[in-house]
Amino acid sequence: MNPEIWKRLFLLSLAFVLLFAGAGWAAPADVSGAIGSIQKANGTAAVVRQGQTIPVQPGLKIRMNDTLQTGADGSIGVVFQDETLLSLGPDSILSIDEFVFAPKQGKFSIVLKMVKGTAVYLSGLISKLAPDSARFETPSASVGIRGTKFAVKVEGR
Repeated sequence: MNPEIWKRLFLLSLAFVLLFAGAGWAAPADVSGAIGSIQKANGTAAVVRQGQTIPVQPGLKIRMNDTLQTGADGSIGVVFQDETLLSLGPDSILSIDEFVFAPKQGKFSIVLKMVKGTAVYLSGLISKLAPDSARFETPSASVGIRGTKFAVKVEGR
């Protein structure tokens, strides 16, 4: 693999760890439909929601079916309600296909689809409480998540 790619993945991982290490952040249930929020954003970044593009800024609530996009100079750090952490690097596109975190009802699901770019993922409570309910998909593979951290790079489309 190209050394530049490894360098970018390392820097993305380092930024992810520094951004979220010890955050201890846990959002209460949100009746507005929010499933998490943007904690960090740099450069060109946006959320595409129902056909509308929303510039990203820290504190922006994200919802199921949102698509997160970054430009050549962009990055985004997201914390989901179940404490899942996600960091996207430059030139990335990721859709949030499903998110259910209802512990009282015993319902859990997270499905993220990486279209292109780089991401670092650290699983939250959904992966711990219902391991078969967490999935990270790419154009050529689907990963079942069992309480782990990983970095992924998907070549552009």
